[in-house]
This record gives sequence, structure tokens and C-alpha cells, in this order.
Amino acid sequence: MKYNNLNIYNNLVKLTRNKNLYLNLEKNDTFSERLVFLFLHLTMFLKHFKNIETSKNLQDLFDFIMKQIELSIREIGYGDVTVNKKMKDYINLFYYMAEEIEKSDYNNIRDQSIILKKFLNTDRNLEFYANYFSKYRLFLTKNTLNSFTKDILNLNF
Repeated sequence: MKYNNLNIYNNLVKLTRNKNLYLNLEKNDTFSERLVFLFLHLTMFLKHFKNIETSKNLQDLFDFIMKQIELSIREIGYGDVTVNKKMKDYINLFYYMAEEIEKSDYNNIRDQSIILKKFLNTDRNLEFYANYFSKYRLFLTKNTLNSFTKDILNLNF
């Protein structure tokens, strides 16, 4: 089955636009900060669906999302050399996040806080983020991948 990767991407982006994520972070809402949140959502999304969905579909989704990020960087106005360097850095960050999240214990708040502290570069409000991502993982278990392919979901959890 071919999924509508654009709608999945738009739903993940909608999650990263949650104003509470940035208010509790007490940092500016920048492109880089949004990418960190997008990658956190995406890694948990992929981890949840990896045993449910084919690896080809998930790889296609990953490729699509990375292409969208590259297009966004180009729209900001960076040249080819800078885009390539930034994409390399972002992809390395994503793989590092994926590795850390893969080996972490979802149910251990301490593990969650250590990972979030590492990627958010803050000690503030880690409990809020641990609770948020616990709710997000629960949200993933209650929904199918197909539900993310529909038009933009109401992502309140």
C-alpha cells in the first residue's frame, strides 16, 4: 500500500508547531529547534511502526521527510554547499537520536529525561517533556499509520 507521505509529514510538522513545546523550553522558536522536535516525533513514530509497517514504506517516508527538510533549507536561502553540509549535520543528528531512543526504556522517566536533556540542551521543564512524549507514544499506540495518511489530524493528546 502506498501511503500519502505528505499528510504524514504535515501531521508530524503540526506536532512540532505545538506552542507549549517552545514556551516550556524557554528558547526561541527557530528552524533548528523545530527540527529537533520534528526528529524526536519522527524517531518515536518510526520506532512504534517499525514492527507494524514494511521497512520499504518507512524508508520512503524517511526519504520524503529528508527531502522536505532539504527544500526548506533551500527556501531559507542557503546555497548548495551549505545545504549539503546542513543536511549531513541534520541526518547525523537524526540517526544519533534514533539510536538513543531505540536503546532507551520508554517506561523509565529517568531515561526519558536524560535523552530529552541531551537533545533539548536544557534542564528546564524536563518533566513536562517526558509527560508530553509519553502521551505522544500512547497516542501512537491508539492510532494506525493509515490514520496519519488522512488529512491533517486533530492531534490533541
